[in-house]
Amino acid sequence: MKEMNGNMKEMNGNIDEVTLIDNWQQVSKQMKQACDHADRQADNVMLLAVSKTKPADMIATLAAQGQRNFGENYLQEAIEKITELKAQPVGKSIVWHYIGSIQRNKTRDIAEHFDWVQTVERDIIAKRLNDQRPADLPPLNVLIQLNIDNEDSKSGCLPAQLPELITAIKEYERLQLRGLMIIPAKANTDAFARTKQLFEEVKADCPELNNWDTLSMGMSGDMAEAIENGTTMVRVGTAIFGQRA
Repeated sequence: MKEMNGNMKEMNGNIDEVTLIDNWQQVSKQMKQACDHADRQADNVMLLAVSKTKPADMIATLAAQGQRNFGENYLQEAIEKITELKAQPVGKSIVWHYIGSIQRNKTRDIAEHFDWVQTVERDIIAKRLNDQRPADLPPLNVLIQLNIDNEDSKSGCLPAQLPELITAIKEYERLQLRGLMIIPAKANTDAFARTKQLFEEVKADCPELNNWDTLSMGMSGDMAEAIENGTTMVRVGTAIFGQRA
């Protein structure tokens, strides 16, 4: 998918509202076209707008247009935006996804502020998220981050470790295990097919996972290939929000 940054107007280091909405509409259109090509229903693939480093007012603009799901990598920045937007009517419809790395000292804030966590890779992190999830909130939706290509530079559970981690997480009452997330090696799009196969194997082997329904894979440059291979969620940042400072 082409990056749509050539004609972006800059305003205070960020694109203006009209360009932001146009970018979002173009990405949504490209997703629909990819779904049509793959003979899939467009409403079966969610757009996660990756809003890291971008201000709350840009998120509010897209939320007013109907975008519900937003992904954040940087915890303190995200908490500030979540807090600000929850005080606004438009913020009540937002579903927040944490997609950054998780250290032990971050788990309480993540468990308290987010609806989804896509980067669980170890049992100790899952246990802490479970224990620290407030009782007055619904269970935290979690994805296991899979290091599908066994890259030293990438975080994630290795495929061979997946059954053991699933066994641990499914016992945590404050977590809802939903599926897998990957960041494949560049130009290695067969990773999508391999991940989809693992996803289906887990679904067959663990029928007790009633909400095992989410594959988070694909970004701006490989969105069409991910949709072709069964993703249910694509993560798009720059093509919507513009270049990051």
